[in-house]
Amino acid sequence: MNTSPPLDPATGEPLLRIDRPLPGCVQVTLNRPRAMNALSRALRTALVDTFTRLATDPQARIVILTGAGPAFCAGLDLKELGSGQGASPLGSDDGSLDIVAAIGAFPGPVIGAINGVAITGGFELALCCDVLIASSNARFADTHARVGVIPGWGLSQKLSRVIGLYRAKELSLTGNFLDARTAADWGLVNRVVDADRLLPEALSCAEAMLSVIPEMLVRYKRLIDDGFAQDFGQAMRTEREASREWASRIDRADIERRREAVRARGREQQAPGGADR
Repeated sequence: MNTSPPLDPATGEPLLRIDRPLPGCVQVTLNRPRAMNALSRALRTALVDTFTRLATDPQARIVILTGAGPAFCAGLDLKELGSGQGASPLGSDDGSLDIVAAIGAFPGPVIGAINGVAITGGFELALCCDVLIASSNARFADTHARVGVIPGWGLSQKLSRVIGLYRAKELSLTGNFLDARTAADWGLVNRVVDADRLLPEALSCAEAMLSVIPEMLVRYKRLIDDGFAQDFGQAMRTEREASREWASRIDRADIERRREAVRARGREQQAPGGADR
């Protein structure tokens, strides 16, 4: 079966670039730079298909999601939508183009390397990621209210939970752009780096994650996500249940061996020139 991403009819280039820069890590690059990586129907289909395949790929433990060219993603392809060629995300697609569900079904972490503007649907795409590392060129904007569309991929609910109710209302009800540094100050992105350091920083983060216990990478991510979707009391019960179940399988000798490895890593990171994370 041919699993190559479809080609962009305007350029003849693949709509997605798929690379494997590290064992266990897949880099997915939106590849419509001339259209600011706008989410055409074909690109949305390619994203859903790609993440669906990666979810069952044992060699894909982490995904880095980024964009080609100066933009991360300009959102839905409004030119296509205006022509009636592309269905809305919650319109007549019967869930088949649900990018949020497809990315959410990927069991490992998704690192968003936000290289440029992330607007409306592109902002929602960024919020699907588990970690956001932004280039100093990145900017975010929610223009749903200006375009006249109600979000359907979670922006109206996720954003306030990340940066607070009042800041979220300001962004969504003005449509103003948020620069990368302010996004970091507000807790929207993990950190901001120079443009030429974006992918190396994302790869460094992926490499650190790949060094933890493989099963924990998946289970701990799921525990955090499950608890975040619950009220605090239920989330605490969810954690206790998961902790009891895991404790029943712990090998004490393995725990002590791993503790020594953690202590050694801590000493290394405190040394001059050591990693600061």
